[in-house]
Amino acid sequence: MQGEESLRILVEPEGDSFPLMEISTCETEASEQWDYVLVAQRHTQRDPRQARQQQFLEELRRKGFHIKVIRDQKQVFFGIRADNSVFGLYRTLLLEPEGPAPHAELAAPTTIPVTTSLRIRIVNFVVMNNKTSAGETFEDLMKDGVFEARFPLHKGEGRLKKTWARWRHMFREQPVDEIRNYFGEKVALYFVWLGWYTYMLVPAALTGLLVFLSGFSLFEASQISKEICEAHDILMCPLGDHSRRYQRLSETCTFAKLTHLFDNDGTVVFAIFMALWATVFLEIWKRQRARVVLHWDLYVWDEEQEEMALQLINCPDYKLRPYQHSYLRSTVILVLTLLMICLMIGMAHVLVVYRVLASALFSSSAVPFLEEQVTTAVVVTGALVHYVTIIIMTKINRCVALKLCDFEMPRTFSERESRFTIRFFTLQFFTHFSSLIYIAFILGRINGHPGKSTRLAGLWKLEEDPSLISSCLAPQCHASGCMMDLFVQMAIIMGLKQTLSNCVEYLVPWVTHKCRSLRASESGHLPRDPELRDWRRNYLLNPVNTFSLFDEFMEMMIQYGFTTIFVAAFPLAPLLALFSNLVEIRLDAIKMVWLQRRLVPRKAKDIGTWLQVLETIGVLAVIANGMVIAFTSEFIPRVVYKYRYSPCLKEGNSTVDCLKGYVNHSLSVFHTKDFQDPDGIEGSENVTLCRYRDYRNPPDYNFSEQFWFLLAIRLAFVILFEHVALCIKLIAAWFVPDIPQSVKNKVLEVKYQRLREKMWHGRQRLGGVGAGSRPPMPAHPTPASIFSARSTDV
Repeated sequence: MQGEESLRILVEPEGDSFPLMEISTCETEASEQWDYVLVAQRHTQRDPRQARQQQFLEELRRKGFHIKVIRDQKQVFFGIRADNSVFGLYRTLLLEPEGPAPHAELAAPTTIPVTTSLRIRIVNFVVMNNKTSAGETFEDLMKDGVFEARFPLHKGEGRLKKTWARWRHMFREQPVDEIRNYFGEKVALYFVWLGWYTYMLVPAALTGLLVFLSGFSLFEASQISKEICEAHDILMCPLGDHSRRYQRLSETCTFAKLTHLFDNDGTVVFAIFMALWATVFLEIWKRQRARVVLHWDLYVWDEEQEEMALQLINCPDYKLRPYQHSYLRSTVILVLTLLMICLMIGMAHVLVVYRVLASALFSSSAVPFLEEQVTTAVVVTGALVHYVTIIIMTKINRCVALKLCDFEMPRTFSERESRFTIRFFTLQFFTHFSSLIYIAFILGRINGHPGKSTRLAGLWKLEEDPSLISSCLAPQCHASGCMMDLFVQMAIIMGLKQTLSNCVEYLVPWVTHKCRSLRASESGHLPRDPELRDWRRNYLLNPVNTFSLFDEFMEMMIQYGFTTIFVAAFPLAPLLALFSNLVEIRLDAIKMVWLQRRLVPRKAKDIGTWLQVLETIGVLAVIANGMVIAFTSEFIPRVVYKYRYSPCLKEGNSTVDCLKGYVNHSLSVFHTKDFQDPDGIEGSENVTLCRYRDYRNPPDYNFSEQFWFLLAIRLAFVILFEHVALCIKLIAAWFVPDIPQSVKNKVLEVKYQRLREKMWHGRQRLGGVGAGSRPPMPAHPTPASIFSARSTDV
């Protein structure tokens, strides 16, 4: 064929340490397929880089790999496949002997089939770890432009395109086994987990929606909302020392009603429900994973053992790297991580500065709406600023986490991936949740009181600038409470992440692929060779990297955090997550099958470190929701008022609403003469008193007895709530076994039958004394036998 050069060299492994196993004819035919391709620019064939390129390829040939070269107008494609001897060596290394002397009949059940995924996995590992005589790896050669790309080929994906990677199949069950056969167990487990997570979101979403709608039933009936809406004669103190005017409490009527939609008695019940839901979700997922892993025959598979086998295939002289621990390195990494966390926390202070500046600008704005709704505008724009901050810090966090992992020098790739997961998620957690923590537990609690405002760093006063009228009062919550601010912040950030991020996640790869295809078609050159056309089609797809699947997991973990942490302030979070996941499953499928190069199939029998991340989020959710209910919500003050100060206790009249008078009770009194400049406030001529949200006594404005009593009750509630919720989690984890008994029994039966088989062969070698009849070997568990166990199996 013109323009094509085929190099096919069969090289047997050096030495005779590993006996090669016989491979059937059908497997030999399958091994002729080219599943992996390297790409280089055509001009590299005419400069000194070609020598380094040939040296790298020659090293692959020496290890038993065949190379086929096809030249296009601008690129050179190198098809790579492993010789049968490589697969035989892989089988030999991972074959578990069944007795003192291997027996052909015993070895048969553990034969490892040579699948496309296995071929790709072996080739990819050797390519990435192959070194030239100068010690250059493939990554080094890519940086110098010797090679441009590497990727496994998309082959046989037609069925997945028809039955899975289409928007119209959004509500159809996923073909998990086909995904596993094509993309490997790690990708398949991601989709199994994501599907199960989406399925389990249904009861959480319905419960959250019910709690939210229950607030609508009390939208007009709430005693607190009624009192706020009718409080025309109560004037709220200005937010700053030199704010323009007093605000009537009745002006916050709408916000008070909206706040009651999610700040009601059902919030506590829903928070406890979500703590139980998170535990049940994880425990049932562990059972689901056990069934899937047994179905895939990976129950006793060992990732570390396979990685050592691949290292020996790549280099027979490979020296084992022992486990090591350096206290110095660990200390340095811990310090650097803490510094990054402090930076993340500092980002919340940046938001404080923004809210101060925005309050000043909006209050002096020429737009009437901004001037009247300063707090609302600050909250909304603050959430948008935080979202932009998240996008920027995500890129920084990734680089920092990678540098920390490189400094730590992990022993294997899987260990590096695990440590990178922990580092990156920790930084991302503080990036995403810093503003929520600030609003929930800090905002409105560092303001001082009217007449004595807390200044920014105690130095800068914005009122010194005549162009800014607002004082440098630390930002406050809305007059209806901080729950409204927290709700708006979560709604905007989560809404943007679920909508805008999904749009970008789909449109960017789609547009990029279209642009690459258009540029290639403009050349007017269409290869005649069907194999070259296929390789070129794969080359024009969007590139993937080691973190492609990692990014999908990280996105879901952050969403899971939003769904469980602070869910007491945003009961609609599970519903948003449910809608998002229905789109996410098909979005990821379309990206992987239609728009991206094929991911390298990797084996796995669990989701790895992500399971510990999920469990950590579950514990944090209990703590955060308990503190939100105690310190951010009005639940505790309402309960204390109802059972300590309520008119029901005095009048004994069941017709009186027990929360009558709560609004007046929760507002402190401030004498306007104590302002630094009382005459500078609009409408101050006839105003002697104003109110503000706090528990203080004039004239010194120190905290009142009610404040300290409420603080004690809040702390007691947090302790009680967390202990009750964590006890429920522990009981649920104990009550639901991680592994179904049906799976345990199947594994136990296989072990028992294999031991009997060994015993039978041992007695046969000893002369047949007491050998008895040969026990039948059990067949491998079938999908029907594994998944026939009902969900009630324990």
